[in-house]
Amino acid sequence: MPADAKTIFDEQLPLALAKNPEKAREIGAIYCFKIGGEGGGTWTVDLVSDTPTVAPGDGGKAQCTIEMQNEDFKAMLGNPTLGMQLYFQGKLKVGGNVALAMKVQKLMQLA
Repeated sequence: MPADAKTIFDEQLPLALAKNPEKAREIGAIYCFKIGGEGGGTWTVDLVSDTPTVAPGDGGKAQCTIEMQNEDFKAMLGNPTLGMQLYFQGKLKVGGNVALAMKVQKLMQLA
């Protein structure tokens, strides 16, 4: 099973962004991830800065906010096509620019 959100956002994704800053900047958005449940948390992922970053908390500048439970997040990482199903079930909430949510899969592929 994929790692929980805390492991991904605190460890794996920062390393991936440091290794592939140009690929991260291609996504070109600022996200806020609000993942509930054990192993969850809130993170801001900035993919527009010269140095893409992941920071704990809500930086207040997100163009797209993704909200879901950690168990659903892990399931979606294991099966990216699950995202739409979770969205229509109300288990995945997207705020701001919904089109940017479609790029989250590219972001997670970096991790």
